Amino acid sequence: MIIHNQVQFVTINNDQAGQRIDNFLFTRLKGIPKSRIYRLIRKGEVRINNGRINPEYKVQAGDFIRIPPVRLAKKQKNVISAKLGKVAILTDYILYEDQYLLVLNKPSGMAVHGGSGVNFGVIEALRALHPEAHFLELVHRLDLETSGVLLIAKKRSALRALHQQLSQKKIQKQYVALVKGQWPSHIKVIQVPLLKVISQNGERIVKVNSNGKYSETYFQIKERISNATLVNAFPITGRTHQIRVHAQYAKHPIAYDNRYGDPNFDKELTFTGLKRLFLHASSLIFIHPVTGEKLTFNAPLDQQLKICLALLRKE
Repeated sequence: MIIHNQVQFVTINNDQAGQRIDNFLFTRLKGIPKSRIYRLIRKGEVRINNGRINPEYKVQAGDFIRIPPVRLAKKQKNVISAKLGKVAILTDYILYEDQYLLVLNKPSGMAVHGGSGVNFGVIEALRALHPEAHFLELVHRLDLETSGVLLIAKKRSALRALHQQLSQKKIQKQYVALVKGQWPSHIKVIQVPLLKVISQNGERIVKVNSNGKYSETYFQIKERISNATLVNAFPITGRTHQIRVHAQYAKHPIAYDNRYGDPNFDKELTFTGLKRLFLHASSLIFIHPVTGEKLTFNAPLDQQLKICLALLRKE
């Protein structure tokens, strides 16, 4: 059993301030699946200053948190080995590393963290590779099937500084996506409210809904290829599945999107051998949290995406 059998009361200090409550709980409740933690938040079992909160709430110094007891059956103990193939290969995907941060070209098909049926993700793998590291936390997230630039903080002070840049929209993210049909030249920005719905099995689905949160993405045509368009996407806000839902809303869904895509479009691409979501975080620009230097990181497409484009261009 994984047991946290007593109510915990925690007062947030200055070092802990600025992080999202879900990320704080992931660290605090080691071994508890992400879906279970989100359920605790949704049901109001986690309280801050005696009130309910949502998963996006950022804890502040002095916040008083009540964490309920949690008891879950554990099927088996999973010890992540640094020698495990999927873990060890991550070293080949590191774009940059210093004592404050690490930049990774995350491969498609690997979650950013464990939970919801996933034994481990990028952050757990990196901790296995760096057992000497006292602190390793995600600055932002990428979907399971999305590849590309992922930023990890190696110090709490760096995490706070980078989260501040995110909140002030000073971090520039660029994605590349292959979408269905000919993207209209006049659609340069999509601004719609997005509402996140969590089904009973814990799967998150996002819909355009007037009750949702404001979201904004800029789109730029990169290349027209056959019955598809390669686009650059620049998200201004950071909502869950934002680019994928915005592409669907524009009636040009992303290739091989198993939640928001078009199966008929995917069938047209079968000859390319594509078997993953064609969404890649191609570039990230931010200010180094200590040196103040402006950094730009570009992540190359993986072989599967390159081959898909090459075959489409021959068409």
